[in-house]
Amino acid sequence: MQLLLLAAQEASGGGEGQLVEAFKHNPTFMVLNLCASAVVLTIVVERFTFQLTRYRVNSKEFFAQIKKLVTAGNIDRAIKLCEASDYPILQLVKSGLTHSNKGPDEIDAALSEKLSELKPQAEKRVGALWSMANISTLIGLLGTVSGLIATFGAISAPGLSQADKQRMLSNGIAEAMYNTALGLGIAVFCMITHILLHTRAKAIQHDLDSTSEKTFNLLTIQQRG
Repeated sequence: MQLLLLAAQEASGGGEGQLVEAFKHNPTFMVLNLCASAVVLTIVVERFTFQLTRYRVNSKEFFAQIKKLVTAGNIDRAIKLCEASDYPILQLVKSGLTHSNKGPDEIDAALSEKLSELKPQAEKRVGALWSMANISTLIGLLGTVSGLIATFGAISAPGLSQADKQRMLSNGIAEAMYNTALGLGIAVFCMITHILLHTRAKAIQHDLDSTSEKTFNLLTIQQRG
């Protein structure tokens, strides 16, 4: 027991030297978690970039412009305004405008079809972050268990001095701690970014639903007029 306490104290104060030593001794699980972190960072950067660039249009201001044109009977100009860019909000409104000369059922079908195409894009790959959190935690746990098994197996060998046993146990505990810390660190990052991206995606989807409903109401009321 005293040997275990001494080893734990040494492992907690070893610093960067023990991190390098642990990585050299058994890098398998640390490398796996580093690869997992690279995948996570790629997903996070791509999703934040997508959400911040593709949905930067102010839907309320844009729809106000469309409403003025449609009310004035300038459907063609409204369609050209939508064709100015390929932002999802503009594509959605355009799908309704191009069917403005048809009945309510055709307009609703066109908007629903485009909406079903655009909504999943907002949350694409966001759910993978939750899975990556679980995977990185389990990889870290495997590294911890593997390191402890190897360490206790090594110090049980006959002919080792007390100093050698303490050193091996210290390195083994350090390896276990670093694996656990790395896995948990990646998992926490995944969970935080998942919450942010998921919340943003839900707001985008709500905005798309609202814009679709406004477009449908505008076109059907205009037809009645």
